[in-house]
Amino acid sequence: MKPGKDHPVLPGITVLLAVLISAVSLVGMFSNGFYAKESFNWQIQALGQDEIDLFIITPLLLITGINFSKNNKISTLLWAGTLLYLVYTFAIYCFDVHFNYLFPVYCVILGLSFYSFLWVIYKLAGYPPKFHAKGMHLVRVNGIYFIMLSVVFYLLWLSEIGKAIFLSTIPDSVAKSGLPTNPVHVIDISIFLPAMFLTGIFVLKRKPMAFVFANILLCFFLLMDITIAWLSVKMNHAGLTSGPRVTIMMIIVAFASLVLFIINTIEGNHKKMASDRAGNQHLQHASPQSQQF
Repeated sequence: MKPGKDHPVLPGITVLLAVLISAVSLVGMFSNGFYAKESFNWQIQALGQDEIDLFIITPLLLITGINFSKNNKISTLLWAGTLLYLVYTFAIYCFDVHFNYLFPVYCVILGLSFYSFLWVIYKLAGYPPKFHAKGMHLVRVNGIYFIMLSVVFYLLWLSEIGKAIFLSTIPDSVAKSGLPTNPVHVIDISIFLPAMFLTGIFVLKRKPMAFVFANILLCFFLLMDITIAWLSVKMNHAGLTSGPRVTIMMIIVAFASLVLFIINTIEGNHKKMASDRAGNQHLQHASPQSQQF
């Protein structure tokens, strides 16, 4: 895989994104009353998101983005997952944070993240991983995991929405945030949950690019679950929710996603090493005439 070798501009984009995200986070965290137009619930979530962006997302973006240009497979997948996380997060900033002087910066971050992510997918499409029969058990685990996770979250969101519709009210998450709708409901139901479900189906069908998407989504899951767990802690501390149930659930899902990602990459590296050894043995047994070409 050679995703970033010929494109030195990408580390520059990564640094620019990191600077912009850091600036947005610092303003949100330390500018007095910056989120004053938001409900108290949404203020706590916005501040928690700024903390995650500054202390986790920005360092991870820099490390993986720079290594992407050095043709590092694991860094490439992590970088793509981080970019996808930024697309999700800053779509919410753009549409569901009241207009402020950082709005143009939100839009720039969203645009840079989105097109950088498309570029990574374009490059990865040229070097999709190969499936091997001995890895079929891992294929099944990945496929079932994505299908199961998408179904669980569909049931969770639709139960909340269906109950509100049946009672002619609005969902609790919408009422507490003070927003017209829940942006997580919108993005998940319309885009991400179908993408997760289809990824699981195509992984089971052993489509090469599906496995690429699976590993990128695992990185995204890990970051998003950490974020939700932290926001849950912040909201509990502010008295908006009670109990650590959500935090514990997100930590479990984050751990499962991390373990699966590690297993996938280890398996992939073993297959690559085996393929390289086979290629070297073939060259060693080739005739002197053939080695000249």
